Amino acid sequence: MEAYGLTALPNARVHLPEPATEHAVALWHTQDYLDVLKAANGGAVPEHAARCGLGPGDNPVFPGLWDAARLCAGGSLLAAELVASGKATRAFHFAGGLHHALPGRASGFCYVNDAVLAILYLKSRGLRVLYVDIDAHHGDGVQHAFYEDPEVLTISTHERGDYLFPGTGFVEEVGAGAALGYSVNLPLEPFTDASVYLAAFEEVVPPLVGAFKPDVVVAQLGIDSHRTDPLTHLDLDVQGFARAVARLVELSPRLVALGGGGYDLANVARAWTAAWAAMNGIELAAELPASFAEDARRYRFRGPTLWDPPEPPAGAKRLRAEAYVQRQVEALRRLVFPIHHL
Repeated sequence: MEAYGLTALPNARVHLPEPATEHAVALWHTQDYLDVLKAANGGAVPEHAARCGLGPGDNPVFPGLWDAARLCAGGSLLAAELVASGKATRAFHFAGGLHHALPGRASGFCYVNDAVLAILYLKSRGLRVLYVDIDAHHGDGVQHAFYEDPEVLTISTHERGDYLFPGTGFVEEVGAGAALGYSVNLPLEPFTDASVYLAAFEEVVPPLVGAFKPDVVVAQLGIDSHRTDPLTHLDLDVQGFARAVARLVELSPRLVALGGGGYDLANVARAWTAAWAAMNGIELAAELPASFAEDARRYRFRGPTLWDPPEPPAGAKRLRAEAYVQRQVEALRRLVFPIHHL
């Protein structure tokens, strides 16, 4: 971002967040869980850690865990405050988007669910919130938080749960009670590429945005959907990701954008640079700036450009992905669209 000049735009500002207060985090997370996170801050595994999802694997204990979790939450709350107050129409906290954390349990590299906290803050300001999650993993924690809340519409596009963590996010998960139809899931077959993804996105997201009429959109912009991500099996490129973000910008009256998954650092840097450019209406040169050459080598960029090279058509895999996602779109039209008078 710095190399492209995106952090010094005339109408853009870089803000340094303060850690969220314990009170702010406790608006959704249980106090027992927060006590365990605080006890883990020194780096030693506390009592009841395993019960709270902490330990070897996805959610290790490390020195400064509680401090880091509060800082992450503070960044998303700051982004929400800037947008809610009218100081900004768009804000991007790319260290946020930890969408798996549950009220009393860490999950999937996520300790505190900053996305939920940001949405709760926006709701407290009287705003109607749409959450759109384009991470390769289902946004299960956010769905859980608002599954019975008709004031928040959640949409998650992700690799299908029978192939990928967290094993949820099927099209039949549509909300409950008064919020029936307010939880929307578009699962994707492995090897779904940008052309298949963007076509399905267009069939689902814009109609629901138009029907729901949000005051603000909270978007989780994970880039683990990329074809070279080591943990997932989708087939998007940076260009396709950037087009999805640009479409979200067009659809959003106000936008709080968060980061999310992405386990290839070169993809993360390129994708979130492209995302911030899209939020500012800037078209970037394909060739990476010369000032970034040393960093590009250090982070093992595969080439000298922001964009990915063309990839040969996937043939049968693409056809299978296209057929699968079309079935999901048709199911949403049956299960969800009528509730929104579509």
